[in-house]
Amino acid sequence: MTSPLKDVLLIGYGAVGAIYSLILKRSSGARVTVVARSNFGAVNAHGLDIRSAKYGNIQGWRPDRLFPKLEHALDRPYTYVFLTTKAIPELQRTPALLAPLLSNPYANTHPQPTYVLMQNGLGVETELYDALKRLKPEEEPRIVSTAVWIGTNLVSQNHVEQNAVEHNDFDRVSMGIYRRTNLTATENTPAEAALLAELAGLLRAGGSQVTVVPEIQRVKFAKNMWNAVLGASAALARESLRAFFRPPECEPGYEPGSATQSEPRAQAESRDPQTETETESERRTADVPRASPALGQYTIPLLYDALQELSAVGQKLFASPENPDGPVEGIDPDVAYKTLLNTARIHARPDSKHLASMLVDVQAGRPLEVEHVVGEVVRMGRRVGVGMPRMETLYALLLVVQNQALRKYREGAGARPQL
Repeated sequence: MTSPLKDVLLIGYGAVGAIYSLILKRSSGARVTVVARSNFGAVNAHGLDIRSAKYGNIQGWRPDRLFPKLEHALDRPYTYVFLTTKAIPELQRTPALLAPLLSNPYANTHPQPTYVLMQNGLGVETELYDALKRLKPEEEPRIVSTAVWIGTNLVSQNHVEQNAVEHNDFDRVSMGIYRRTNLTATENTPAEAALLAELAGLLRAGGSQVTVVPEIQRVKFAKNMWNAVLGASAALARESLRAFFRPPECEPGYEPGSATQSEPRAQAESRDPQTETETESERRTADVPRASPALGQYTIPLLYDALQELSAVGQKLFASPENPDGPVEGIDPDVAYKTLLNTARIHARPDSKHLASMLVDVQAGRPLEVEHVVGEVVRMGRRVGVGMPRMETLYALLLVVQNQALRKYREGAGARPQL
């Protein structure tokens, strides 16, 4: 006997939302309703073109139902509500975005769904959890946190988004139950395991790769390290990570003996061995590809040191109460070096085209996900007593960029993020 379709509501129809609405529909187990607020007009009229190396090219893709506002979708209970918007609390907080679901008449008429948060950054669940507890103090909110790895973006021309999504050949998600205070759980309860198994089964049936974990926040923390350091640095430099890591000889069209060799050589020869001793971070990153010797001397070690600061916070946050000084599961003690080396190798390649999402937002003049990606880790560091001078510097400078983007947005001159 065929199981009845589960009603699923997805809010946020950017690149990630589009691909996961497709995955949910491909599962044959979901009736998918999408709220597309900023791009409703275009996708309602023409559908959305999806160009995926994994799922194929689909012209005019549409979910089962499409609405411009959440208020229009309140005609039924939902098993799951997926949130795939950017988390920018300066513009809108999650309880305000979801207010129609969290207030009467909906809250009195229908049970609360399981909320699945597919958003970048840390601490994105906290305010929703508190709002759900205020709504029904006797119930434990059902919130599934995720860490999503996916190669997808909205197609744009001259920083103007088109009605199309590009997706490469992978989408992978780790998921776990959000717990307000417990960061050291080692297993799910039977009820939690059943909830996660059902949700994971739906996504796997649609083609996505899914990992279920007993404690998701350490997975999110490790993933966020890349965004907080490398994404933020690209945004501040207003350059792709190729400008950090691609050596001249890996540039497309490079010819031996060309002028591109002269400047890096001069930079290398300008070092005074009597006054400029090699630092430990420079030695540790000696085999990391770099765009010039000067970047290898200063920039690459800075990135390494910033990643090390985050690693130290993770070691404190997720330490086992029984062995607080022991190794922390999920936080590789060598994560800073491995993250830097793996990223450098990808972006040093001649065929590398990837742009960090924070850089894309800067280029388009959009507000950034600063608070949950960078600000939250700085606050975490202060709470556990770990000094983070490099991360605090990145955060302080990003606040300037964010302030200008918010001003332009509120004056109507800036680009709109996918909220």
